Amino acid sequence: MTDSSSPLRILLTNDDGIDAPGIAAMREELTAVGDVTVVAPAENQSGVGRARNEHAVRRDHPWGYALEGTPADCVAYGLRGLDADFDIVVSGINDGPNAGNYVVGRSGTVGAGVEAAFLGTPAIAVSSYHARDFFCHPPEEYDFSRPARVARALTERVFGTDVFDEVDLLNVNAPADVPSPRMRVTRPFADYDQQVDHHADAGALPDGDREGGLDDDEVYVRLQDVSWPDAVGFENPFPLGDEHRDRYPVGSDRRAMVDGEVSVSPLAVHHGHATDPRLASVVESLSEQVE
Repeated sequence: MTDSSSPLRILLTNDDGIDAPGIAAMREELTAVGDVTVVAPAENQSGVGRARNEHAVRRDHPWGYALEGTPADCVAYGLRGLDADFDIVVSGINDGPNAGNYVVGRSGTVGAGVEAAFLGTPAIAVSSYHARDFFCHPPEEYDFSRPARVARALTERVFGTDVFDEVDLLNVNAPADVPSPRMRVTRPFADYDQQVDHHADAGALPDGDREGGLDDDEVYVRLQDVSWPDAVGFENPFPLGDEHRDRYPVGSDRRAMVDGEVSVSPLAVHHGHATDPRLASVVESLSEQVE
């Protein structure tokens, strides 16, 4: 850890790709408070979670390196493949929110932070949402300067505390369109379902996915995440904010977003276990029976 007079040594990555506007805004802010090295995916890697690859191609970039791999690959390479030490890993800014425990678990932005934590380096994952539009897409049409300033302030302030003695990763969702938003400590809300559609018609296949269509014994199955159940529109509850506000309790990351706030969820990534004497009894009885 650096002392208070030394600039932070920051490894910056994302999951939208090294040329995304969110990481550009984040880098611009972080260079004011630290020495920033970028190792980010060469292409968009959204939704890959903490997926890893054994092999990757690296190429030089004016900010550092572009890696043909996942966000977790980038962090693993940055922390162990460079002749440099880092105080903290910052991942983002993602052009869309990562809130709710299911979404957080699948996010490449958060996955980069999880990889950092396993390798012993504290991390902050930063995502941006729009209080009216929800997703910041296409990202070129949105200004990420507000969430970048929030992330910069949080990175600078939290590192001088003992927060990371107990916390591995901070997952942040900041609005792009709310001036001076309130910041709230939150927890990921459990809210998820899955929609499954079956199609026997080859016309339902995505273009180019399957030459010649389906065989007689085949059915096209579409698995669609429903990460904001009962919301109207494509995962977008914000036009119905008043109707959804009571559904998400104060203190949850989704309630903070419905209220246009900055959600800061402290996470532990050690995959802790639960103790249940009933399971111990079952295992003990089986151990006496199985030869």
